[in-house]
Amino acid sequence: MLTEALLEDARGIADRITALRRAIHAEPELGLETPKTLAKARAELADLPLQWREGPSCTGAVAILNAGKPGRTALLRGDMDALPMNEETGLPFASTVAGRMHACGHDTHTAMLAGAARILAARADELPGEVRFMFQPGEEGFHGARFMLEDGLLNPLPDAAFALHIMPNAPHGMIGSRPGTLLASADMLEIAVVGRGGHASMPHDTRDPVPVAAEILLALQTMITRRFERVSDQARNVCMEVLYMCTGEYTRHQGTEAYRLLFVDSHNSCRSQMAEAIANSLNQPKFIFSSAGLTPAPISPRTLDFLRSKSLDTAHLTPKSLEQIPNLEHYHVIVSLAREAQKAFPLKPRKAVFLDWSLNDPSEVNGSPDQVRAAYETAYKFLQDHITDLVGAVLDDNGDQKTTKP
Repeated sequence: MLTEALLEDARGIADRITALRRAIHAEPELGLETPKTLAKARAELADLPLQWREGPSCTGAVAILNAGKPGRTALLRGDMDALPMNEETGLPFASTVAGRMHACGHDTHTAMLAGAARILAARADELPGEVRFMFQPGEEGFHGARFMLEDGLLNPLPDAAFALHIMPNAPHGMIGSRPGTLLASADMLEIAVVGRGGHASMPHDTRDPVPVAAEILLALQTMITRRFERVSDQARNVCMEVLYMCTGEYTRHQGTEAYRLLFVDSHNSCRSQMAEAIANSLNQPKFIFSSAGLTPAPISPRTLDFLRSKSLDTAHLTPKSLEQIPNLEHYHVIVSLAREAQKAFPLKPRKAVFLDWSLNDPSEVNGSPDQVRAAYETAYKFLQDHITDLVGAVLDDNGDQKTTKP
């Protein structure tokens, strides 16, 4: 039987696919940037008659198997990205990258897809039509599939597409499915409970939002258990997987929600941290400013010296990577200071702004002290003007009084 023959083929390559999975597991990558993972998959399949497509927006790729026989097109898909968490398994092939782990099984999905490509390529002469193997980054909230579709990597669209997810708590060898909806959908609900501040000695004159938020949490969980069946056509299961209760952040905003702006750069070093420091100097009580990079990098001492010479607060400037910023979808504006940073937004913010930084990074300028100082002054003026205009535009859009330049 064909099934038995395929199983035998799979057993024959099990060791090499296991080795691929473990190699991927040891070097996890996040979001839309998974070049090492893709390179490992491509190296494993380099000897096969596959045509490869890659696009400009992310590190996704499609490998095409077509022996020239007419027929329909089927697509098999596997995701490649990991999660921003530390691995503590102690396995010999555990993650070698701090703060990153393949905890959701995408290393396995990628290796399985490569295995499927090898098995089917060996039977290419028997296959009518076309089989595409979609290696997708950015499944964990980064919309990798959308970017690949927008790049045209799946055009023309296939007649059928298949994907799966491993389930470690299921019996080995079992495949589970059902008619209709099978896998979960993640949706976000944001509730703002606004209180009123006051002095700790007079709590009766305040409005404490924390007990109210706690009651809402309990009521939501109660509603879930009372309204949804464990197994039904309506829902397989409904749960609150993650809850963020943010308190204290709004206390200085007089009961009004703050506008959150995030400055994103390649390495969260000079440019984005300068932007954060300058923005915080504008004395805008309705705004919370943060900065992050695709990868964190320490801010240079001479950048700190320049900012201090401008009497800017540098105490809170710490290098942060983008995955260390929770709830990116809550930011009103994400300001990209580098082209490559634009593709790292996991969920579309309310506004995305790109500041075309055509200046030299002042922290990288080599020259006399006067030349270095001049580069910093130019960058400072550039950021101050654009951030002031941006703050004014946000206030205008939301019906608030427009800010003026300091």
